[in-house]
Amino acid sequence: MRIIYYQINAFTGDGFQGNPAGVCLLDKELDDQLMQQIARENNLSETAFVVKTSRQFAIRWFTPSVEVDLCGHATLSSAKAIFEFTDYQNKTIRFLSKSGLLEVTKEEDLYKMNFPADTIQQAVLPAAIEKAFQQTAEEIFMGKTDYLLIFRDEESVRKANPDMNILGKSDGRGVIITARGDKADFVSRFFAPQSGIPEDPVTGSAHTTLVPYWSKRLNKTRLLAHQVSERGGELHCINLGNRVEIAGKALLYLEGHIIV
Repeated sequence: MRIIYYQINAFTGDGFQGNPAGVCLLDKELDDQLMQQIARENNLSETAFVVKTSRQFAIRWFTPSVEVDLCGHATLSSAKAIFEFTDYQNKTIRFLSKSGLLEVTKEEDLYKMNFPADTIQQAVLPAAIEKAFQQTAEEIFMGKTDYLLIFRDEESVRKANPDMNILGKSDGRGVIITARGDKADFVSRFFAPQSGIPEDPVTGSAHTTLVPYWSKRLNKTRLLAHQVSERGGELHCINLGNRVEIAGKALLYLEGHIIV
């Protein structure tokens, strides 16, 4: 079997930056075990598997070790593959996912994703996470799947070097750390060793948690975000109430076929 495959860097217009995602365009859904094996073989933070239905696309996402319910950068990369490398003609793509309906609209060189907003509550940080980071967060929240730690400033976020062995034993999907940005409205990083991703370069889904927080704190609905990982990425965000718009550029790195 030959599977059409693309590797696309999301949230960047430059090569070797942003977050690389694998995109498999399928005629029909594959067996769960096979999708997990392909994702493990690709060894990217996420591989998306996309199947065209009558008017929509079904999408699922796998890390090298687990399936996840929501992934932003692989959705953005999937939209770029569909818009640019298939005969799809509409301006908006509708994805059916485990997190409900997701829409992506292309506007010039930006891909605008419409995702459900996360709801966060103040939380007590597990001792393992606090020990892993070796610095104290100013505020701590818990969303649907991730912890959100508010740090003092951008430098604190950039210099964070958590112990992945300790962090990987914590509960939840992952940990977001964030602070006011020096040039952007806010910066962040995302760690999820417990999900097979020590540090994710640019995390669209984390911004469903970040945008409601920073929109309220900064009293603005339009936000510019930088994820300050080693690769880095830029996200243009809008708080829509119970939804958030997360937009970014994307760049094709590789195209070919997977043979299984």
